[in-house]
Amino acid sequence: MTKPKQTPENPQAPNYQYDAIIIGTGPGGEGAAMNLSKSQKRVAVIERQRAVGGGCVHWGTIPSKALRHSVSRLIEYKANPLYRFTEKPQRHTFQDILNHASAVISKQSNLRSSFYDRNRIHLYQGDASFVDAHTIKVQHEDGSQELLTAHTIVIATGSRPYRPPEVDFSHPRVYDSDTILSLKHNPQRVIIYGAGVIGCEYASIFKGLGAKVDLINTRDRLLAFMDAEISDALSYHFWNSGIVIRHNEEFSKVEGSQEGVILHLQSGKRVKADCILFANGRTGNTNDLNLAAVGLKADGRGQLKVNENYQTELDNVYAVGDVIGYPSLASAAFDQGRIAADAIVQGNSADKLIIDIPAGIYTIPEMSSVGKTEQELTAAKIPYEVGRAQFKHLARAQITGTEVGSLKLLFHAETKELLGVHCFGERASEIVHIGQAIMEQKGPGNNVEYFVNTTFNYPTMAEAYRVAALNGLNRLCD
Repeated sequence: MTKPKQTPENPQAPNYQYDAIIIGTGPGGEGAAMNLSKSQKRVAVIERQRAVGGGCVHWGTIPSKALRHSVSRLIEYKANPLYRFTEKPQRHTFQDILNHASAVISKQSNLRSSFYDRNRIHLYQGDASFVDAHTIKVQHEDGSQELLTAHTIVIATGSRPYRPPEVDFSHPRVYDSDTILSLKHNPQRVIIYGAGVIGCEYASIFKGLGAKVDLINTRDRLLAFMDAEISDALSYHFWNSGIVIRHNEEFSKVEGSQEGVILHLQSGKRVKADCILFANGRTGNTNDLNLAAVGLKADGRGQLKVNENYQTELDNVYAVGDVIGYPSLASAAFDQGRIAADAIVQGNSADKLIIDIPAGIYTIPEMSSVGKTEQELTAAKIPYEVGRAQFKHLARAQITGTEVGSLKLLFHAETKELLGVHCFGERASEIVHIGQAIMEQKGPGNNVEYFVNTTFNYPTMAEAYRVAALNGLNRLCD
């Protein structure tokens, strides 16, 4: 789909400034912008913040994972017998570990800014809104405005934490997952409302820093979309570390004071803490785009509907990333942007987002999975077998002191096709990709026996695949 050109035969064709305008510079916007630029399109991107990267770099994925890494290393340090008697015990505050996160954020943003310069993509800083289907108004910080035109518009504005109207987020002890990065005091007790991915990750972080944590879950189990054994392992690990998990609870009100907060639950319970992190859902950033000007409407969560090419109901307007909902992952958003760019250039994209998208949850320890869970396979009546490897039996885990966790392989009992990989433990988000690579093979290439017949470096965590494969194959009935 290329920009109409003025020619002697078609003098009325619009003369747009750009072939495409991308609103937002998170992973989705970056994927679309880079791919379009490499296809020789004239591209502009609009970013409301002063630096590129979107929520992924500045408030979400990168900061929380950098915080998690620092806390994880601190826990390892405290547990290491080499330092137990020779060094003074270390106690770090949330502000201490934020310094590391800030450095990583700056590096990531500067790196991504260089990508736009290198690909000659024009960057505009300001708030974007539709004037019509081909015109975007940019409202700059100094109050000035300018209009940009393009044949195609890509909405990649991301999402923000959901804020219930009855909760006063202006109170200095009430935070969401964005504002928690501005935490100034050092809380000794924290309430986390919402036990999804973000809630569980921050529960790990605060507990690792020595705070008492109350994790309020609105459902009956943690991370129910994960394999039950893996989510049970996290629940046990949280319980064993002293995190109080309260299942099937809904808030009634949040009462704030100078000293802290009291969370009133609908069950009648009251929970007191120094602060509360509200982490119960996210909302697409579409409210300021003036979608009505082009006849588009977001749903109650601020999300837009798109087809398989990420095209909205308006032919020349596309949307990618969190703003279209599931899977709401930075990794998937970049691919969505890339695929949308192909569709814009070619009229259709041959590439599609993979079906089995890996999930990585950066708790302490990590959780990761790809493919089917035991519950899904049982419900579908697929005959499968399970292979397990306990990390405590691996030499590499013993060397590094990361013995908590295990790898679980699910494979077809007859064809031996790998159906699911589930991992709990340090580096789980890395380990899972070995299994993913085999699952993506076609035909006989996807076979659990691969892990038996190949040779792994020793000692490594990858060796868990050989152990788990042998464990599962030994269960098969001849």
